Amino acid sequence: MFNYKINEDLELRLLEESHAEELFLLIDQSRKYLRKWLPWVDLTKEVADSKSFIDSGLKQFNNNNGFQVGIWFKSKLAGVIGLHYINWTNKSTLIGYWLGEEFQGKGIMTNACKTIVGYCFEELGLKRIEIRVATENFKSQAIPERLGFTKEGCLRSAAILYDKYIDLYVYGLLREEFD
Repeated sequence: MFNYKINEDLELRLLEESHAEELFLLIDQSRKYLRKWLPWVDLTKEVADSKSFIDSGLKQFNNNNGFQVGIWFKSKLAGVIGLHYINWTNKSTLIGYWLGEEFQGKGIMTNACKTIVGYCFEELGLKRIEIRVATENFKSQAIPERLGFTKEGCLRSAAILYDKYIDLYVYGLLREEFD
């Protein structure tokens, strides 16, 4: 199983079905905050929806095609980070992440993302990692920028967020650029 202790306060663990209620409560408590940038929030209406997300993440992990891990801060579930997929032919992946509102501004996501990037390059042997961020989501853009990713361009009308299309910046990092 996937389990990384980053520091005394921060740990990444593969999400399991037993985390469904805690995950749902975290989403529910931050619903308005998360909804601004995440299109799946309105689709998460009950614990069973969180369980379905966890089940799909476990299938991903078992199929060696990415994973979804919980971010625990001081023993509380604070958010999720994961790989949407792994392109084994091109040795590349795309990282996605989010934090509950009360956990913002503590360096949690930067540390979690750095750990995942290191895992992808060192353990999985990947060559390239992407992070895609809404052009208006400045807090989320700060993560790849802090970690040395290159802003490679803008994908116009690349994602639908409820009733409108939004543009996404693409950030990329190559194995040889990671320290």
